[in-house]
Amino acid sequence: MATKSAGMANKGPSYGMSRQVQEKIDSKYDPELEQILVEWICRQCGSGVGRPEPGKMGFQAWLKDGCILGELINSLFAGEKPVKKTQSSPMAFKQMEQISQFLNAAEKYGVTKTDMFQTVDLWEGKDLAAVQRTLSALGSLAVTKDEGTYNGDPNWFFKKAQENKRDFSDDQLKAGKNVIGLQMGSNKGASQEGMSYGRPRQIL
Repeated sequence: MATKSAGMANKGPSYGMSRQVQEKIDSKYDPELEQILVEWICRQCGSGVGRPEPGKMGFQAWLKDGCILGELINSLFAGEKPVKKTQSSPMAFKQMEQISQFLNAAEKYGVTKTDMFQTVDLWEGKDLAAVQRTLSALGSLAVTKDEGTYNGDPNWFFKKAQENKRDFSDDQLKAGKNVIGLQMGSNKGASQEGMSYGRPRQIL
């Protein structure tokens, strides 16, 4: 029974369709973005986090236990820190739990669900491009919020569009109801003259 569980933990290479799918996912990984993210995380968390080996596998190994991610998200919160305790652990479930805590905190910070990676994307290395996407979205939010917690070059990430609320008076709203939008079109001068739909019905 022990050999079976060991075999399940270490999946072999994928073949056929699953291999093609994995190659397509892998091709979305951006080495230039990796450099920006590593630089940002190092500046944001301090020299204690070290630096990964260059490349996708080094990036995954660096973030896999969730400790650096926990430090990163905590550094963006000025007040109470969302990830209470980060500690390195060789146990898989502990590492996945820390990644999950990071994801919950990132969502609380404002990262949308569509920009989030799944725990297995990082832990098993299934989709490291998704991990990059989440970290980029987090960086963009930090630059946009401009709360004084962001440490890095503001040009590394796009500023997110912010809500531009408008308040209209009742008179303005009533006046707007009388305007016919151009997409509604117009029926001026339209008639059914000259239109025929097939042959007229024959009555015998």
